[in-house]
Amino acid sequence: MHKKKDTVYTTAALEKTTVYYGYGADLAHKAKVTLVSGMQQIIISQVSFQPDINTLQISCPEDVTILSYTHRVYTKPTPPIPPGPTIKWLDSIRLLQKQESSIANDISIQLEMLQKTSQLIDHNFTTPDKKNIVGDELIKLTNFYTDKINIIRKAVYDLTIRKQDCSAKIAEINQRINEYYQKEQEKIKSEAVGQFIVQVLAKNAGPAELDLNYYTRTAGWAPSYDIRVKTIDNSMKLVYKAMVNNTTGLEWSGVKLNLSTSNPNQGTNLPSLTPTYLQLYFPQVYEINQLQTIAVNQNLMPVELDEVKIESYNSKPVNTQKSVAAGTVSNSVQDYTNLTESQLNTNYEIDLPYEIPSDGIPYSVTIKEEKVSAQYQHTAIPKLDHDAFLLARISRWDSLNLLPGQANVIMDNIYLGKTYLNPNTTDDTLDLSLGRDKRISINRTIVKEVKTPKKGEKKTETYTVEITLKNNKKQAVDIHLKDQHPVSKVNEIEVELMEAGGAEIPADNGIMNWRITMNPGESKKIKFIYQIKYPKDKVLQEYK
Repeated sequence: MHKKKDTVYTTAALEKTTVYYGYGADLAHKAKVTLVSGMQQIIISQVSFQPDINTLQISCPEDVTILSYTHRVYTKPTPPIPPGPTIKWLDSIRLLQKQESSIANDISIQLEMLQKTSQLIDHNFTTPDKKNIVGDELIKLTNFYTDKINIIRKAVYDLTIRKQDCSAKIAEINQRINEYYQKEQEKIKSEAVGQFIVQVLAKNAGPAELDLNYYTRTAGWAPSYDIRVKTIDNSMKLVYKAMVNNTTGLEWSGVKLNLSTSNPNQGTNLPSLTPTYLQLYFPQVYEINQLQTIAVNQNLMPVELDEVKIESYNSKPVNTQKSVAAGTVSNSVQDYTNLTESQLNTNYEIDLPYEIPSDGIPYSVTIKEEKVSAQYQHTAIPKLDHDAFLLARISRWDSLNLLPGQANVIMDNIYLGKTYLNPNTTDDTLDLSLGRDKRISINRTIVKEVKTPKKGEKKTETYTVEITLKNNKKQAVDIHLKDQHPVSKVNEIEVELMEAGGAEIPADNGIMNWRITMNPGESKKIKFIYQIKYPKDKVLQEYK
């Protein structure tokens, strides 16, 4: 890079980053520079590869005026790799190649001799005058040619082995040369750096400090949770985690994180309603109006960028060992987390220096832990699944500041699987499915009886559903059992619930509920019966 007298170079130090929910981050830098009096150019390195230049804010001393600024990605030219030991290795390769060529020539000579010997054999044993050769002479001649052929073939074999050895040595030296250049390339690997080029006018010469703040789309975070349950006292702990993703081109080394639940990519403009008009459908007029609408929309509608989704797979834990001083290792991350709430979002300011490389891998950052009061209940829907599921029912969950995300279920320090925590509900109670309880056995059988209709009657089908439950646990359990009978929306089909089996039926939708308490080892049976009548020349079909 050509340095001008009126150009000053400095490096920006990343001090804090605010990472937004979904994708996006706000990066705050400090840069120290020594200015001369007058107009000059400042090149500030170690900033993001893809900042939104429209969001850049630069704070400087009062006697310094910002005239203009721009951004670029600069890559230093790669210096040539020194030959080093490759000169000797190349000389060895040339020598081995000469030997290989000489051996190949010797093999060619031996093969030619073998061919001529074969021709002599054919001539001596197939010519018309072979009857003049007596038995002793034929034996001697046969032994002579046999020995000659064996000698030639052995010579060809030995030469081939020597040629292969030369080829192997050449390949080995080439491998050394490639490894040497790879190591040297890693040593002098060119690195691209993001740079801001700022034009300033300084009234006075001297040191100055610049504060830079800007937004970039190349980072973000997604929520994740650990649900930890202890069966000894039925206590539950909810661990908040953030899967932080960084592809800014900057290594976040010793940086304090601020995790925000807001998403600046969604826009802040309130949508507005426009009148909706109805008209009669005339194909030709409709097509003309549709084409005009498409043309107008293409001219007026702005181009929107595709949303980037950050997935928290293959996550690696963040090394926060440097962030905890000696004697405070037992403290949790929550002791260093400050939660601030505004009218629109929640911010988690973590006063710990984190190490997050710019490699695109989601890194797990623990935010806080909350003890949650939950009521546990088993729920079973044997029509869909013969297992009972343990649910944790959380009331007053709106004070937990939850976001949608996956949760790891850990019971008594044993990982049970994943569930999905979805707070986008208007219910007063948030249900979390913790997993299957195999110690509750459930069996569902259904018996169908068909009555042959007489003339003028409808076809009648009677269904008896029997559900058997057994509690194989050492403690009593409360089970919410759910099943259903079909509902008709057609006058021709009549559905009658003949026996409900003590079920609660809150609505006219066929859903049936039972609240069952079972002692250890106890078994219970639930039976309900429903009847369907429909025209005998019709076929029934279920739909949802």
